[in-house]
Amino acid sequence: MSTGKFIVIEGMEGAGKSSAITVIENILIEQGIDYVNTREPGGTPLAEALRDMVKSVDHQEKLTVETELLLMYASRSQLLANKILPTLAAGKWVIGDRHDLSSRAYQGGGRGFDEATMNTIREITLKGFCPDITIYLDIDPHIGLSRAQARGDLDRIELEKMDFFMRVHDKYRELAAQDTTIITVDAAQPMLKVHQDIATTVSEFIAKATVD
Repeated sequence: MSTGKFIVIEGMEGAGKSSAITVIENILIEQGIDYVNTREPGGTPLAEALRDMVKSVDHQEKLTVETELLLMYASRSQLLANKILPTLAAGKWVIGDRHDLSSRAYQGGGRGFDEATMNTIREITLKGFCPDITIYLDIDPHIGLSRAQARGDLDRIELEKMDFFMRVHDKYRELAAQDTTIITVDAAQPMLKVHQDIATTVSEFIAKATVD
């Protein structure tokens, strides 16, 4: 049995990740590819508990940026070991709603953790594991946050100030430009065009994966 593939959807608040995942699901179903979904932070019972700690606005004490960083990677470590790797080893594909690129953008870019710190924690928790392909939905933070606000209550991170999200956006773009496995899609386009771009990217990836 061949090893499965790990497809990740990335992007800031309001970029349209949920509908993008539906597009990918439909393509995998059409191709007869068995898959499971994950999300980060979260994805396993313990990882979901860590997600609540990170996202909650109801803490009685301030969550430090160091704690946030470590909780993100603790959750990711649990998800990787207990769900992603076993699923891939069983020959199934995994669709991830966020992965390590999020931490590199939000905690690295937004919170200002340096590359050496980020790389050390990544090596400890991920041991070199990377997605096979990441689709980054690029959206102006002002547009994305206005969409997120229209959905309802914001979580602790979504309540950050705009300069935080501008740093996150800059880091996303910087990292995407450095990695050929990260495909950038302009999420400010009409939704139909965004979905067409995603479908084309995923279909081309599947065609190449089946040949390889």
